[in-house]
Amino acid sequence: MNRIFSTMAFAFAATAGATALTCGPAAAADDRLRAAIADVNRTPANVARDPARHPYDTLHFFGITPAMTVVEIAPGGGWYTEILAPYLKADGKLIAAGPDPKSADEGERKAALRMAAKYAADPARFGKVAPGVFSPPANVAIAPPGAADMVLTFRNVHNWIAELDDKGMKNAFAAMFAALKPGGVLGVVEHRLPENRPQDATASTGYVHASYVIKLAEGAGFKLAAQSEINANPKDNADHPNGVWALPPSFANKDKDRAAFAAIGESDRMTLKFVKPK
Repeated sequence: MNRIFSTMAFAFAATAGATALTCGPAAAADDRLRAAIADVNRTPANVARDPARHPYDTLHFFGITPAMTVVEIAPGGGWYTEILAPYLKADGKLIAAGPDPKSADEGERKAALRMAAKYAADPARFGKVAPGVFSPPANVAIAPPGAADMVLTFRNVHNWIAELDDKGMKNAFAAMFAALKPGGVLGVVEHRLPENRPQDATASTGYVHASYVIKLAEGAGFKLAAQSEINANPKDNADHPNGVWALPPSFANKDKDRAAFAAIGESDRMTLKFVKPK
């Protein structure tokens, strides 16, 4: 895979955490987000990761409100979907852009069926989740053009780097740009590789330069609006046998140095907010 990665130094400006909203409709939105995160129906294993993933601060930083149309890219097991679906159900809309149920790949079709079955099994929470497809490079029909107020992707970019060439990466970000209304927000969380460390062409460690993600987004037309240290972890030096998967919750090295990896915690992550210009 032929890809040029920037290794220039990049100065990170840590943005302040989300400011508390204390009055009017914004306060109601804030309370609803807290309630969605505190929902007793969330999977216990997902709840246990809240201290590492900071769902309230992250979504609040991106500027989510309950009346938005939000696209979640590659929701996987549905960690964030369990929060977003109930939060948006009454006044907004969640589009889950995941595997293509019509894919020629059997594994992808089965993944799409598992995701659909999860939603069908709990209509009270997931009954209004709309389907979208994110199956690059063949199909990135994540949402109708200009339909979304916000597109979110959590720890997916490293997978795309491993699977796609330059054109495929550009097409993925172009699809997110096209799905958004003018003024809409793209929120990205990804494992962060220090800028002074070399980036291999397939992101085999799972870590990615923030400068590369910014370059891709800006190349699609986005403007970087803000970045936050909400999901930073200074204990993580991004240099482990088996990469980011050595850390919790994966513990790819099993019992070898498990206590040390547990003490580090989950990965150091960039949290980037982009805007589609009006």
